[in-house]
Amino acid sequence: MSTNTAKPTVVLVHGAFAESASWNGVIESLHREGYRTIAVANPLRGLRHDAEYLQSVIASIDGPVVLVGHSYGGSVIGETETGAADVRALVYIASFQLDVGESTGELAAKYPGGELGPALVEVPFPTSSGSGTDLYIDDAEFRRVFAADVPEATTALMAATQRPIAASALGDRASRAAWKDIPSWSLVTLQDLAIPADSMRFMSARAKSTTVEIEASHAVSVSAPDAVASLIQEAALATAGALQTVG
Repeated sequence: MSTNTAKPTVVLVHGAFAESASWNGVIESLHREGYRTIAVANPLRGLRHDAEYLQSVIASIDGPVVLVGHSYGGSVIGETETGAADVRALVYIASFQLDVGESTGELAAKYPGGELGPALVEVPFPTSSGSGTDLYIDDAEFRRVFAADVPEATTALMAATQRPIAASALGDRASRAAWKDIPSWSLVTLQDLAIPADSMRFMSARAKSTTVEIEASHAVSVSAPDAVASLIQEAALATAGALQTVG
């Protein structure tokens, strides 16, 4: 065992229908506290593919890491092979915490209250073996189902810059559950129409995550960035020095 007390690099992983800039307010708050941050451009093409891409980013970082996932980004951080990296903590923000064999779509529908499905628009895209289907949120529904507590002008920009997810990614089943080996924190959003709060509570309780609840929409990283940053810092401070030496 080693005792490394350096501040970790915070790696932020957005989910479907968002993009890296959705973390801007969180990054500003973390920078004020002296944390280096990287907002990963999550490919949103498939669970294993996205996790392998994230792993390549983590491998480029020297020192400890705190992984943070929003929404489907939580599925990705849970699937990532963290055993070869100095990952201190996992932080799930309005997010999925899959167990082995579960899919993102399955957990999204586990409890009633989600209204995202009917608001999705399907757009085909070409692949090397044929075609796939991208999912977008209809512009007219974006604010209501995704970011109801964010100003209208901002949500208009978010809708225009949203990143689609391959529909097949939501059906991909997890082969790993990193939260079984790494301490985790969870922010449950009580005004969330994308992932019902009861679903987040179920996943958080199962993972024995340190859990905080907040009156916010699914886009909590935009509407309440300081609260998100505070939970990330709590995870970083709680796991300071508790790092395993690899190799």
